Amino acid sequence: MGLTPVRAAGGVVWRRVEDGVEVLLIHRPRYLDWSLPKGKAKPGESDEEAALREIDEEIGVRGELGPELPSTQYHDARGRDKVVRYWAVELPDGADPFPGDGVSDVRWVPLSQAEEHLSWDRDRPVVAGLAEAMR
Repeated sequence: MGLTPVRAAGGVVWRRVEDGVEVLLIHRPRYLDWSLPKGKAKPGESDEEAALREIDEEIGVRGELGPELPSTQYHDARGRDKVVRYWAVELPDGADPFPGDGVSDVRWVPLSQAEEHLSWDRDRPVVAGLAEAMR
């Protein structure tokens, strides 16, 4: 199409638990899916700033970006190229995620099972990237 891709960013929010690591998934009623917190970058906003803002808006967590994870690239509902950059975000001490903007539910799942709970195949390499970054 020759147009500038839509920029978006988000994160894989994770926490350590007694028997390993859990990842936070969000349910978006608009899309009837289980996904990762993410959203479009605003004009003049860096991808990193967009990731932190979107995570905060969607699950009420203001975290810090860890290692960058694999990005996704696809066509959005309007047929535009969309590129989503992701980072690992460890759940800050005392944070309690809740459904925020556009989110109806949040769910912690073991990292080893997270890929099977995701609605989109394109999100699976992002979660696999977190597992790889933790080795």
